[in-house]
Amino acid sequence: MATDSPVVGHPLPGPSGDLLAKLESVYKDIHANPELSMQERRTAGIAAAWLREQGYEVTEGVGGTGVVGLLRNGEGPTVLLRADMDALPIQESTGLSYASSKTGVDRFGQATSIAHSCGHDLHVAWLMGVTRILAENRGNWRGSIMAVFQPGEETGQGARAMIEDGMVKRFPKPDVTLAQHVMPLRAGQIGWRVGTILSAGDSLEVTMFGRGAHGSMPQKSIDPVVMAASAVMRLQTVVSREVAMTDSAVVTVGTLRAGINENIIPDRALLRLNVRTFKEEVRTRVLSAIKRILEAEAAASGATMPPEFSVLSEYPLTRNDEAATRKVVATFKNRFGNERVMEISPATASEDFGLFGTAWNVPCVFWVIGGIDPATYEKAQRAGKVDELPANHAPNFAPVLDPTLRTGVEAMLAAVGAWICPAAEGST
Repeated sequence: MATDSPVVGHPLPGPSGDLLAKLESVYKDIHANPELSMQERRTAGIAAAWLREQGYEVTEGVGGTGVVGLLRNGEGPTVLLRADMDALPIQESTGLSYASSKTGVDRFGQATSIAHSCGHDLHVAWLMGVTRILAENRGNWRGSIMAVFQPGEETGQGARAMIEDGMVKRFPKPDVTLAQHVMPLRAGQIGWRVGTILSAGDSLEVTMFGRGAHGSMPQKSIDPVVMAASAVMRLQTVVSREVAMTDSAVVTVGTLRAGINENIIPDRALLRLNVRTFKEEVRTRVLSAIKRILEAEAAASGATMPPEFSVLSEYPLTRNDEAATRKVVATFKNRFGNERVMEISPATASEDFGLFGTAWNVPCVFWVIGGIDPATYEKAQRAGKVDELPANHAPNFAPVLDPTLRTGVEAMLAAVGAWICPAAEGST
């Protein structure tokens, strides 16, 4: 139910019906006009204009397209709230009336469709709603809000770019950093975890070198297609044969590209790999195994030179501070009830949000918000087909707006209130 007054025990009100309607309009506009990582100029402009309307001190162009809004409201804690803005190089297949038909050029110089298939458009709308409610209710809290609209999360560039652009020196040190992400849970649910909640992520680009020749004369070639195909198959044994059953890892070859003509054996093949791990020793072992296998396949094929490796992205583990997380969870349970707030297992997705907390050496808390229609989720659960529901990075991923939009705004309000409205924690 829409409310313009504080929830019982909470000095910050939930979003009104008018605000939800406005946020839905903004969300649909951003969804229909997605921008790739580090290219989020239009989205950043929308966020910056909104913050200025609410009275925030706004700094644009932080780390390229990042936006930072500061709202100072007397003595008290400083809380950083982050929303990522970038979309994915994917062709959308949701069938929504506001589906994206945008195209662009990705970081590899390739033409691509663009879609908000991870939910960052929803994250932007959530933070916009939160910043407005905080601005309109200054009498109910004390401290400072640092609203961060971050670029380039999908490529692991954005948080680093903002930090390298002097963020730590240019803005006040926060007491805590907070962020949330839509995920394929039942809409209205909130998932949390103390300690590691998201995996570390490493992405590599590898070029394997052969010798080109006519398709009718394979004896004159060193075929990089066979070399790369053999390597891909062997890489599947890294997790099954080199990682203990008590540990976990994921190795994915997302790109394998070689040649353009069916009767030309090319002189090289390109692979792009993604690795997810939860322990540093497992990460080291897996990355070493990948290099060993690729170099060995090249040598076995008589390659003209060893493979070339380059790092595309590196994500740290996302780890939630225990004391800060339990503080947030207490406010969640108070605002939403125990049945909507659930402890979850670590996810194999990765994030660069934790870099902000590391840069300032302050606690991080990251949680997830469900976005799947409850009836659809329950039907899939009864059939044992939850894993078949559209999830982040799928072309048909489309969170339902009701109650997901409201839940995200209220969850972040509850979390920030644990610092700037201390009486809200554990109140009844």
